[in-house]
Amino acid sequence: MRKKVILTAALIGLLVLLAGCGQINEDITSDSTGFWNVYFVYPLSWLITYFAELFGNDYGLSIVVVTILIRSALLPLNIKQLKSSKAMQEIQPQITELKQKYSSKDAKTQQKLQQETMALFQKNGVNPMAGCLPILVQMPILIAFYHAIMRTAEIEKHEFLWFQLGQPDPYFILPIVAAGATFLQQKLMMAGMSNQSNNMMPQMTMMLYMMPIMIGVTAIFFPSALALYWVVGNIFMVAQTVFIRRPMMKDAGGNEK
Repeated sequence: MRKKVILTAALIGLLVLLAGCGQINEDITSDSTGFWNVYFVYPLSWLITYFAELFGNDYGLSIVVVTILIRSALLPLNIKQLKSSKAMQEIQPQITELKQKYSSKDAKTQQKLQQETMALFQKNGVNPMAGCLPILVQMPILIAFYHAIMRTAEIEKHEFLWFQLGQPDPYFILPIVAAGATFLQQKLMMAGMSNQSNNMMPQMTMMLYMMPIMIGVTAIFFPSALALYWVVGNIFMVAQTVFIRRPMMKDAGGNEK
């Protein structure tokens, strides 16, 4: 989990860095060249424009639809993340026993601890890095989304509800909702964990508060279209987590019986 926290912070830092780098002031068109433009930015720009034209040039509604499509495409990864998180919670007592058994800090004992821990992961089908995979996949999409917004003139100038898509939300409503939805989604991920598991995984509690703060602060300064993507995406994630976890918790209850 600590690696996940560091990775998330690093990738959001990368988003901020890339947002101000190269070609951001150049319009994206079908004639744009380069791997990044051809395979990431232009397809998103085209997709948003396509749905906007279907909805009477409503680019805000188009972003909502495209966000739902992206989140739906990522659904298998997110299901895998939830299952891995649940499996990790279930084996926490065994991991604690191993740490107590190999409590010595010498290199040989620590190597043995790593071997036993990896064997435990394999036995229970747990991938400790599974939680990072959705983040790794989403970050290039998020950066491309930002570029598509800033480099498609129609998106940048279009208004939706109370805000202009190419400018930050003047009332900070979107950043607050984005941060709140992120917090709720993280909270749902932790639902069902015992107090003992929480104490053994303080990094998860850190993630619970750090992620909403990072998302909210970033959304304050970035275009509202990107904040809209976060809001819709996180609300989708909340609903997804509720519906996926419910049968998982029922199965757990049935197994306990």
